[in-house]
Amino acid sequence: MRKTTEIQEEVTIKFAGDSGDGMQLTGTLFTDNTALSGSDLATFPDFPAEIRAPQGTLAGVSGFQLHFGSREILTPGDEYDVLVAMNAAALKANLGRMEPGSTVIVNTDGFDKKNLRLAKYADEQNPLEDGTLDGFEVHEIPVAKLTREALKGSPLSTKEKDLVKNMFVLGFLYWRYNRQMDSTIEYLSAKFGRKPDILDANIAVLKAGYHYGETTETFTTRYDVKAAPLEEGTYRNVMGNEALVIGLITAAQKAGLPLFYGSYPITPASDVLHGLAQYKHFGVRTFQAEDEIAAICAAIGAAYGGNLAVTGTSGPGMALKTEAMGLALMLELPLLICNIQRGGPSTGLPTKTEQSDLLQALYGRNGESPLPVISASSPADCFEAAFEAARIALQHMTPVILLSDGYIANGAEPWKFPKAKDIPEIKTEFKKPPENGEPFLPYGRDERFVREWAIPGTRGLAHRIGGLEKQAGTGEVSYDPANHEYMVKIREAKVDKIADFIPEQELSVGPEKGRALFLGWGSTHGVIKSVVQSLLDEGHEVAHAHLRHLRPFPRNLGALLGNYDTIIIPEINNGQLSKVIRDKFLREVVPYNKIQGVPITKAELRGFAKQVLGGRG
Repeated sequence: MRKTTEIQEEVTIKFAGDSGDGMQLTGTLFTDNTALSGSDLATFPDFPAEIRAPQGTLAGVSGFQLHFGSREILTPGDEYDVLVAMNAAALKANLGRMEPGSTVIVNTDGFDKKNLRLAKYADEQNPLEDGTLDGFEVHEIPVAKLTREALKGSPLSTKEKDLVKNMFVLGFLYWRYNRQMDSTIEYLSAKFGRKPDILDANIAVLKAGYHYGETTETFTTRYDVKAAPLEEGTYRNVMGNEALVIGLITAAQKAGLPLFYGSYPITPASDVLHGLAQYKHFGVRTFQAEDEIAAICAAIGAAYGGNLAVTGTSGPGMALKTEAMGLALMLELPLLICNIQRGGPSTGLPTKTEQSDLLQALYGRNGESPLPVISASSPADCFEAAFEAARIALQHMTPVILLSDGYIANGAEPWKFPKAKDIPEIKTEFKKPPENGEPFLPYGRDERFVREWAIPGTRGLAHRIGGLEKQAGTGEVSYDPANHEYMVKIREAKVDKIADFIPEQELSVGPEKGRALFLGWGSTHGVIKSVVQSLLDEGHEVAHAHLRHLRPFPRNLGALLGNYDTIIIPEINNGQLSKVIRDKFLREVVPYNKIQGVPITKAELRGFAKQVLGGRG
């Protein structure tokens, strides 16, 4: 039968199965292949909260969502065009996000009585037979059976063969979307080069899946998604934590400083530690501490010794680090604290995303303790955000908090990476030994209220450090009430003064004046911009601004807010930025809040916006 090729502008695929089915790897490899094809893309990996979630259950479903297309892609997609369901639980957990007419690819070997029972289907109910999938394009493939057939001569055990079945699905999708397999074969060769039996099995099953699509008569249509019109340049596919790692190393190189990273493993920040540990040749020192407090205290020591010092964690770890953050603030040392946010409170939702640590970052320390707060808005933007946070810490002698989240950290997108020569230097200076016996004032300040960085052991620069209040100038311990108030005010003035050294707030899209401004921060960037663009196309006078600098705010933000009748603030929390904007600018705002461990979808935000705008242009 003749095969035809159909052009599609965009596609959203959801890979879903047990955590042992390799859906994260399958999605990642398909994403890398998609990036090489030139399509724009956005991804959303979705992990079970438990390390060993019960197999076959709804709680154990692991998913990977990919939205790619020949136009600008800003979100991982709302509804799925294609669902790959490796078992009954994967189908049940995801079918609600499918529109009639979309495609469901099911591994029929995952729909036996045991799997149906674990997925909480009623006795004798089978969604493949009871009409549940009526109206969908359904492809039933016995993936496990076909994988074993492809490996008949392999010395691998049956259990080992079954671990390769994700390659069959990947190969079939490469055929369906008219892709080459070379990049994946190169990856497999590098990963399993010393294990020839496993390497041969993966490649054989990958090719078997591809040829299954090619030779099976029921599959009559292939699909082609053309390259997106991206800005000219060299791109690579990057995940948020990867970009954060590269940004930190770049900042250290541009500052001419060694990089120290002290951390305690915690989801979803652990990949930053793992990533930095691979770059010892760039002068990176990583320290896996026994707990969160030891991690930040080691970083404070590294900052005192002249390093670009960084510590990383997620929300529960931030709670443990707060006393030491106050110490770093009192010492006025450059320190970068990366918070890769997750659902809370307490242990909360370790593998789910949330933006609920903004107020913690702004206010979560004892005493009057203001710190600059920077936010990343996408996986690729983590590079710029990390570089900027490091710049502020080093040039203004202050701890800085950098906020990312699980969605950004584990998501991926194409990144047009800069050339080293185009990245500005981060000018840093250490205090030199005094001449002519002049006294050293460790808490003397320049016009930015910034003190000098004195490295321990430098002749003539001995000074006291510690958490007790400092005497202005000398740094000696002081209990003088007036001095304490002065030091509190001057530390705040130093942070506020940073507003003179950051860019003014710009619009992402939309007119400079209008009916409504959508104001966001962090990982809501893509969905807000996408919704605002669609509203602009309908004639609504709306705009979008996205904040990188959350403390201090850009100096023109108040004036910008005044140009719009209504301020709409979407957040994956219970309205934290909304509270801050009301307090700072005395403006009433319209919050849109979602706290479900998953990103805001375009459809739900668009529906809310239409209600607020009342349908008028």
